[in-house]
Amino acid sequence: MWYLCVFFHRLLDYRRPEVEALAELFGAFEDGRESLEWKLPQLNHPDSPFHFVNLPSEDIARNIANRSILVKGMYELWGEGCSYEELEEAIKAYPDECKLPYLTSESTFRIIVDSFGKVISFEEQNKRIQRFTYIPFKGRVNLKNPEHKFWLIETDEYGSNNGLPPVVQRRLFFGREVGAADRKLLPTYQLKSRKYLGPTAMDAEMAFLMANQALATPGKLVYDPFVGTGSILVAAAHFGAMTMGTDIDIRVVRDGRGPECNVWSNFKQYGLPMPVSLLRADNNLPPWRPGLKEVFDAIICDPPYGVRAGGRKSGGRKLLKGVIDPYTVPDDKRLGHIPSTAPYSLAECIHDLFELAARMLVMGGRLVFFYPVIREDESTETHYPEHPCFTLVAACEQILSLRYSRHLLTMVKKGPYSEEIAAEATRMHLDFRENHLKWLEDGKLHSAVFSPINYQNDGSVESKLNKDSKPKYRGKYV
Repeated sequence: MWYLCVFFHRLLDYRRPEVEALAELFGAFEDGRESLEWKLPQLNHPDSPFHFVNLPSEDIARNIANRSILVKGMYELWGEGCSYEELEEAIKAYPDECKLPYLTSESTFRIIVDSFGKVISFEEQNKRIQRFTYIPFKGRVNLKNPEHKFWLIETDEYGSNNGLPPVVQRRLFFGREVGAADRKLLPTYQLKSRKYLGPTAMDAEMAFLMANQALATPGKLVYDPFVGTGSILVAAAHFGAMTMGTDIDIRVVRDGRGPECNVWSNFKQYGLPMPVSLLRADNNLPPWRPGLKEVFDAIICDPPYGVRAGGRKSGGRKLLKGVIDPYTVPDDKRLGHIPSTAPYSLAECIHDLFELAARMLVMGGRLVFFYPVIREDESTETHYPEHPCFTLVAACEQILSLRYSRHLLTMVKKGPYSEEIAAEATRMHLDFRENHLKWLEDGKLHSAVFSPINYQNDGSVESKLNKDSKPKYRGKYV
């Protein structure tokens, strides 16, 4: 059945992939279909918050809407039109057998007026509600806790909506709410009220999106190899998953800012299940015993790529270069010892992450991580790292500046790990590192991101601060 899916107008590239992931989580593909069928309402731009999606049942539509971060609501559409006269004709033409079960005298209901691109006053909202006298409501009005909610959603005409996606003509939608987002979720988990934060703490909205892409549910084990202050694992734990994390900085996972302000206190603050364990470990030298494999249901992380924090791996510079011999820490100094580290390039980090995921993820498990992209010009083609064990199911772009963006990649494990697969993965990694994006290995991402100028082929300099080149409605956070 077709449902009207109304999105919040932010993170535009993330909206459909999140719904697709949740559709898989709630069993929408059990009939053999591989993806959802989408279509746009008449006269709507692809970036419009209004989409039609075909789902197998109302229960699946409700579950998706209730858990999603970017879906505002799912609605059974009773009618749409460019005017109230067209809307009335469409509602009257909607089959009575679909309407009458929600219009009985025993039911309670409420009509809510919403808009996109304009503000409707309270008086105007009441006038619009009074237009629906032709719908035979027999139940009682209940504004606080109605059994059925009906929504009138109105868009503005393009040109007066100040930079929002083009809507050629005003459009009106009327329908019954099937499911709606939890409006209290993000305010509850907002970072400014969290006890323990670091400079790279993941924004709550993004952490929940990553948990949804990873299909975090009760009984699953979710792992973050760059756990930091635990923001991503907090989101996974909210959905009932068991969590586990590691970090190379022992001061983060062991000490925090004291016994009442650490990673553990973040879980305690929200009443969430504590992580299975938090370990000091190096992604470049994982601590897992050789025979241990296929343990995790999902790996979710934000690898260090040198913008807010650079990657580190075990071994000082002199040790890695062979200037000094490996050493053993004396027993009497082990307790407070902080091992030396060296720079860890993103190319090497991603290769190690793939190797870890290929070994440790169960079949069908998901790897969800951020990958940075620098665009030299509009024609720059984006190349993502690959691995023979994984298939890419979603790549969502978040624009952070005119030149720099990060992409949330979601990969599914499609085949078992073997020594042959490892050799092929190494070959693919070396080929990627040799032929794409030299800053991956050179570690110059920070200067590339924050450079305010663009050097042309003729040696001239073009300012990157040209206001005309800025996206009109795909701003910094969308």
